[in-house]
Amino acid sequence: MKVRSIVERGPCRWPGANPELSVHVWETRYRHRAGDATLDETWRRVARAVAEVEPPEARRLWEEQFFSALRNLRLLPGGRIVAGAGTGHKVTLFNCFVMGRIEDSLDGIFEALKEGALTMQQGGGVGYDFSTLRPQGFAARTAGTIASGPVSFMRIWDAMCATLLSTGARRGAMMATLRSDHPDIEAFVTAKARPGELSHFNLSVQVPEELLEAVAHDAPWPLVFPASALGDMGDMGEGEVARWWSGEEGPVACRVVRTVRARDLWRKIVGSAYECGEPGVLFVDRINRWNNLWYRERITATNPCGEAPLPPYGACDLASLELSRFVLDPFTPEARWDLRGLEEVAAIGVRLLDDVIDSSSVPLPAQAEAMQATRRIGLGVTGLADALILMGLPYDAPEGRNAAGEALATICHAAYRTSIGLARERGPFPALDRKRHLEGPFIRSLPEDVRRGIERHGIRNSHLLAIAPTGTISLLAGNVSSGIEPVFAARSRRRVRQADGSVRELDAVDPAWSRWTETHGPDEPLPRAFRTAADLSPAAHIEMQSALQPLVDGAISKTVNVPHEVTLAAFRDLYLLADERGLKGLTVFRPGPTHPGIMEARSEAATAGEPCCDRERPPDEEAGMTHNFVRSNDPWDLEQQENDLIQAGYRQVERAELQPGEFRRVSELDELEHQPVVTLEWEDGVEA
Repeated sequence: MKVRSIVERGPCRWPGANPELSVHVWETRYRHRAGDATLDETWRRVARAVAEVEPPEARRLWEEQFFSALRNLRLLPGGRIVAGAGTGHKVTLFNCFVMGRIEDSLDGIFEALKEGALTMQQGGGVGYDFSTLRPQGFAARTAGTIASGPVSFMRIWDAMCATLLSTGARRGAMMATLRSDHPDIEAFVTAKARPGELSHFNLSVQVPEELLEAVAHDAPWPLVFPASALGDMGDMGEGEVARWWSGEEGPVACRVVRTVRARDLWRKIVGSAYECGEPGVLFVDRINRWNNLWYRERITATNPCGEAPLPPYGACDLASLELSRFVLDPFTPEARWDLRGLEEVAAIGVRLLDDVIDSSSVPLPAQAEAMQATRRIGLGVTGLADALILMGLPYDAPEGRNAAGEALATICHAAYRTSIGLARERGPFPALDRKRHLEGPFIRSLPEDVRRGIERHGIRNSHLLAIAPTGTISLLAGNVSSGIEPVFAARSRRRVRQADGSVRELDAVDPAWSRWTETHGPDEPLPRAFRTAADLSPAAHIEMQSALQPLVDGAISKTVNVPHEVTLAAFRDLYLLADERGLKGLTVFRPGPTHPGIMEARSEAATAGEPCCDRERPPDEEAGMTHNFVRSNDPWDLEQQENDLIQAGYRQVERAELQPGEFRRVSELDELEHQPVVTLEWEDGVEA
């Protein structure tokens, strides 16, 4: 793709109505004190450093292209790029890592711990699959001691992360995942029930389609572990099954340690998320089916925020297009996307991220090998909700989702065409199997010219798209709405972390609201499109994520915000809706005393938080309060469920003639209200 020069001259000014907030973020997160006197100089430093890997005759050209896109805040690189590029510090420019398999031995566990520490020391966030560690209570193979289980070793990781923080390093972030059929899954699900426990971890359960089927049919669910690792169990266990276990290259024989009711396990997963915000879920079968490298990878973990599902030692660098800066004629009937601008900046973003791969170090040789083999990048978006407001399109209406899809399709196709062009110029990524790559479902969904280009020239990057939460970098850009999240509030108080680790509150104003009041006056009613998180149904979040996921070859980091008073039944139903809508994962946040979020509306107490894996997320111990635990007699009886569903806005239907124990669930669209309606059919004692 040819890119015309977009270089513009003029002074760089602090954006939006939040200069104090933006300056604070720049000063504490991104400014290189030895060289950056202004934000312009920060952008110049980044552009020059990244362009250094270009051919000598092209360096000046691409430095100017990068610089213009950055200084106009149309392209926002990931925080590690902004903070580290051109500083000379021993840091990585990659935000996202998944670490290697944890070998089930003391040497293997502490080697994995060391690798994680080295990666976080250089600024990377790390994800781990702890499923390879034997369950609690089983004898170790060599020493004969009793294994303490994955959760106990996660506490060592958590202490390591806290120690790095105490040395002045950037606050660490980690993701822990566990298979839903691991014998310690119940301990994992409730691991963060106590305040302060595993506060540096995000938790996600690997949820296969088989578990959802077992929940639907009220079937038993075997908890298993590789038989070769357990040794002779004598009379213990309930037989063997074949499973494709984490870190293995194919199915292995697994011993059934015990069996639970699938619905009981599902209640514990969702009930814990309802009470303390975690765990999230990863729909791992869908992640692997839609992986562009389906023919050589099996993914079981993501980076801490979830937008980058990665194989062992995988890495991904990030950047986002700030969508509100691509709206032409805002607040008029002619408001529309600058589609040409989106194409051009997407092309610049792909080249910048590909250059970052060659200009950045990574802490481990295994990471460097994986990075060069696939050349994964993650180009995403931020400012979507503000952009929709500028165009007069409600976030929760079909026209808002359609406009978002139009922008993402433009970016996606431009990114793929650019990567094909880079393959012609520099060569395709080394691990490419061109024939099998073209068979992947995401690649098959691309326009014909893109598929022909891959067939003829290959492609430079295995993956090109990922939508990150962009919490801090969006604050730098003027408190624009982060990622694809809705606007939190017109005016709010934001808790931000100081360089010394203390927390400070600053006023934050939404830039779309600010532009409206500046042009129309403070007394003019807000447009219909100005919808905040508190105005949206939980299903509206899922519908937006569902509209965009088919256009993203990685994943989308998105939090579904629900009010504190949402019923457990309605909360639980969101997970099934997410699966039906084709999401790759789901995080639902219900604010509570121990997890209030990091923002509060100025005019009234917030009814929905905005958690993310941003480093400003407060650790659990800062809340200083106790948890409310899920009662064991949670309401699955028919009368309570019917009332809960009606209160949550679902449509009740007449009872159907069902066989004993049978139920059905269908989804449809209410054409009058444009809201998703979940029709449930049940009989006594069984919930769909």
